[in-house]
Amino acid sequence: MKIGGTNLTNDQEWNYQCIGCGAMIQWEDPDRAGYLPESAFKKGIEEDGFYCQRCFRLRHYNELHPVEVSEEVFRDHLSSLADEEALVVKVVDIFDVEGSLISGFSRIIGKQPFVVVANKMDLLPKSVKANRVKHWLKECLRENGLIASEILLLSAHKESTLHPLFDLIKTALKTKNVYLVGVTNVGKSTLMNQLIRHFGGEQGVITTSNHPGTTLDKIVIPVTDQTAIIDTPGIIQSHQLAHYLDRRGVKNILPSKRIKPKTFQLNPEQTLFLAGLAQIDFLAGDKTSFTCYASNDLYLHRSKLAGASDFLSKHQGDLLSPPYTDQLVEFPEMIAHTVFLEPNQDLAISGLGWICVNQKVQLKVWIPKGIHFSIRQALI
Repeated sequence: MKIGGTNLTNDQEWNYQCIGCGAMIQWEDPDRAGYLPESAFKKGIEEDGFYCQRCFRLRHYNELHPVEVSEEVFRDHLSSLADEEALVVKVVDIFDVEGSLISGFSRIIGKQPFVVVANKMDLLPKSVKANRVKHWLKECLRENGLIASEILLLSAHKESTLHPLFDLIKTALKTKNVYLVGVTNVGKSTLMNQLIRHFGGEQGVITTSNHPGTTLDKIVIPVTDQTAIIDTPGIIQSHQLAHYLDRRGVKNILPSKRIKPKTFQLNPEQTLFLAGLAQIDFLAGDKTSFTCYASNDLYLHRSKLAGASDFLSKHQGDLLSPPYTDQLVEFPEMIAHTVFLEPNQDLAISGLGWICVNQKVQLKVWIPKGIHFSIRQALI
């Protein structure tokens, strides 16, 4: 392989690393660690040094671009965290709490204290009470074996909501590093950029690697001579819908504005489609209200149960989209699950939103194979 006048063998190519974060340089995927445009890669060979695009933008613009890794890579890179004195800030998406949780999180961090930051509070209806959300989230975490030292509710886009987190991190940084962790699409990078602006000051920030010559895929932001805020890559969760959609589809299902609940009065033998991503068949129960909490851009369609499967087959990809027509070949098949909901319970579909009912009902829920759902006490 010849690049910029330099002949590279396959083995030699893999020796090029970012001198900021240690990630292996690659130019195929902007969302993966170590991305650098090919033209900049050639220039880096000539100058004998590389900063990946993520580190370059951080150094020059104080702007952090998100990158993604698998859960296995995440575990490998943070395997020493359990033995370090640190504060872990776990970011969850209040719109998709179950999909935000990391399996085996307690084993990864050991006995480290951790704080849970519930992001995107500005997406919930204004009528929602913060104390109720905090209590609900505490119970949800407890059911998953997690006991946080503190729970903070905020919106990463609104600096006015971040001051309790700023104060907490400032105190921790006197004696220990602070790690920011989270799965993809929870808004972790937006939050990290707010931290950079707050703690970076006029001096700006410099990316460093604590272990030169190794692939870190994480960013270290020095704040004091001894401590730093450390951003870790977003973990890809294969059970979230966003994992199977392109950018158009992800933009469609992830709310960007305060959600407006939509309520449908359904009788048994009726079906509710959430675009082409979920089919909710009402099998048994009295006539009741189905309230949907999902992105305002998500198309919802009510129809008769008879012929619903044929309707999905005919319209998935166009009327019922996402997924879009060009994605259908690779999109997972729809799998049915029988579900019983009690009054004031949510049916939450990972990455899509949730439905709440006010009567006991029996449902058949069709969702893409591999996507998780949960039945929980109503959030709202």
